[in-house]
Amino acid sequence: MRHHNNNRKLGRERNQRKALLRALAVALVKREKIETTEAKAKELRPLAERLITYSKKESLSGQRAIKSVIGEKMASKVIETIGPRYKDRSGGYTRITKLGRRLSDGSPRAIIEWV
Repeated sequence: MRHHNNNRKLGRERNQRKALLRALAVALVKREKIETTEAKAKELRPLAERLITYSKKESLSGQRAIKSVIGEKMASKVIETIGPRYKDRSGGYTRITKLGRRLSDGSPRAIIEWV
């Protein structure tokens, strides 16, 4: 059965969607708080939380997984500064706060940030 196998397509093909999520993840690590559409924030959340989980394990394979997603420079920031903040936390590293709708096209906006 195919329950819960539907992901948001975000109006993009697979490679474009993957590149978009990677770019959003890099922006989140770099700025620690970004404003985007609600759908993009909800798709970014599992990826961002997985990065923190990998950094908490402190394994070489986890470090390589982080580097493959967001690059070496941002991976070092996740491993050295962001990851250690959540040593005692067992999940829920991000917060999505809904904002109003965008004036130009009416799409719902949201802020995603580290807790």
